[in-house]
Amino acid sequence: MKVIWSPLALERVDEIAAYIAGDDAQAARRFLIEIFGAVERLQSFPNSGRVVQEVKRPNIREIIFGNYRVVYRVERKRVSILTVRHGKQRLPLKEIK
Repeated sequence: MKVIWSPLALERVDEIAAYIAGDDAQAARRFLIEIFGAVERLQSFPNSGRVVQEVKRPNIREIIFGNYRVVYRVERKRVSILTVRHGKQRLPLKEIK
């Protein structure tokens, strides 16, 4: 199954990495490598994440990566990464439509 990142999700990951890089550029690089690596497993196990409680739709799921929620939609032949949010942030429903 193919994994597609939305522009919003890539923007969020870039913002997080830039914030981390303010203190430690090497940690920011590690973050990027590891988050993209964590998402790769969805190619083989697209339903491995839990259902997002805010929407309760079985095709809208999330994986937890450190303090972050990676929210994605399982489709017929692909997984679409919709957004990445800090776990303590409220998830705007407009980001997952």
